[in-house]
Order: sequence, then C-alpha cells, then structure tokens
Amino acid sequence: MSGTTTRVEADGAFVINKPKAITSMDVVRAVRRITRVKRVGHAGTLDPIAEGVLPVCLGQATRFMDYLVDSGKTYVGEITFGAATDTYDAEGETTATGDYASLSRERVEEQLQHFTGIVLQRPPMYSAVKHEGQRLYDLARAGVEVERPEREVVVHSLTLREWEPPRAVVQVDCGKGFYMRSLAHDLGEAVGCPAHLSALTRTRVGPFSLDDALTIEQLEAEEDWEGLLEPPDAALKETPALLVPSAGERHLRNGQPVNLPGSAPYAKHLEPRRAYSEDGRFLGLVRFNRAESSWKPEKIMAKPVLSRYAPEP
Repeated sequence: MSGTTTRVEADGAFVINKPKAITSMDVVRAVRRITRVKRVGHAGTLDPIAEGVLPVCLGQATRFMDYLVDSGKTYVGEITFGAATDTYDAEGETTATGDYASLSRERVEEQLQHFTGIVLQRPPMYSAVKHEGQRLYDLARAGVEVERPEREVVVHSLTLREWEPPRAVVQVDCGKGFYMRSLAHDLGEAVGCPAHLSALTRTRVGPFSLDDALTIEQLEAEEDWEGLLEPPDAALKETPALLVPSAGERHLRNGQPVNLPGSAPYAKHLEPRRAYSEDGRFLGLVRFNRAESSWKPEKIMAKPVLSRYAPEP
C-alpha cells in the first residue's frame, strides 16, 4: 500500500470525490495518512450530507487554495418539500411542516427565477460562518440563535432538472459563499411550503469537475500516487500565463517586481498572471502594476516545479 512508504514532500492537488457521511477534514486526514505529507488542506468545505468534488492541496499548492475557494462552483441538489429543519437539511430536527399536494412544477420554476443574479442570502445557523469569533454551528449546538446578516452571493444559472413531488432536483452555477441549504429553505418559503435540502453533489470547483475526481479508495490503491497529482498551478489554469527570463526569476524570488516589455500591452492594473520560467517551471502568481509597467510578485513558489500547464516558449 502507498501508505507504507514515508514521504513528506509533495506539491500539487488531488481532486477527490468525497463520499457522503464523512467530513471534508476526514478526507484531509485520509490523504495525509496515505501520502505521509504533512502540509495538506482542502479548498472548500462540503457538509457530511454532500458528496462530490473536493480539491485537496499538498505542500506548496496549499498557498493557492484560496483561489479555488473563491472560484465558481456547480451543485446538483435535491430539495424535498413538506418539512423544514433547523439545519436546513435532512440531518436536522423538523421545525415546520406543510402540504405539498398543490405545489406545481410551474410554481417552483417561477420562484427559482428570483434566485438568480446577485441575490441576498442568509447563512444557516449550522454553518462555519463566525459571529463575534465563534462558529455559528457551535452556537447552534449550544441552543443559541443569533441574527445573521444577509450577504450578497452570485448565481449564474439555476435550473430545475427534475420534478417528482415532493422532490425537486436543481442545478446551480454560483460564486463563492453560496449555501445550497439556504436556497432550499428560502425556496420553500417562497412557494409557501416548507422545504429542506435532502441530497447534494458538487460537480465542479473552478477548473475541476467530477470527471477529474478520484475516490479515496482509488488513491489508497495507487502505489505511485504522485502521478495522480495535479500540479500546484492547476488551481490557476484559467488565469493567463507569461514567461519570465532567468534574471526576472531571480527578482521575483527576491520579492522584487519585473519589467517584461511587450508582455501585456493591454493588461489592467492588478490583473493576475501565472508566471513560468523559460524551462517550464511554475514560479507563482504575479499582478500588473500599471503605473510602473511591471509585474509584482503576489505568491511565489519557494521551490518552482515543472508544470504541464506552462506556456510554450
């Protein structure tokens, strides 16, 4: 088994298909056990009830996790009408019931239209959002409920895929900070019938989809697990790239900006780029300073690594 070999250094990301009934941190612990890499983290929590895409970053790739957390995501969720719960999902205690018999597909689709674009959403009490330094779920478990201000979230598209009363299956393409549980709860209120989230699959995080994902069992069975790693820059592969000559590489690694004449005549101020050496090593992320016409280092790799996403010289 791969876990019998001690390895403590590796840089990259696994795209894990998280199963139901375990936490995202359980996945991190499993990856750490299998690989023996100490520095491991996940990019975006999935509730135990949920399954699907969970990027897990190792080594230097953990420095770029926040770009995955902030990236777009796609969810397929099952909403069950007839009962609302305190957690907004199937694991909570029932707080309200209602009759769904008169609820129609047309009524659900009509109300879904109001949840697209820039919308206001209130986080569930059972969530990791902090209130005065405490996680909401810790307060909820202690029987304390607090006011949660609504937050702006972006929903790019929202479609009803299936309608089999009392179940509705919806697909959502959204930005960061969106709660499918809150959507289920709010949709129930909008149509006049209590509802909760009964199942959830995350099918995409940024550039990663379920087609890219592997199970924990597949990872554990693989002797050469390093061959399954996405390189550290995979989280940024939708960001444009540029090549940096050796002199410029030294500047970046010393925290200094570099001037690359002709590299971005139309670049906007603070526009990001993936930076690579001329031999294809990922150096890190830089941003353009329009006033100085230079690229300033934002996050630079301590040890640049070869990447298949490097641009051609």
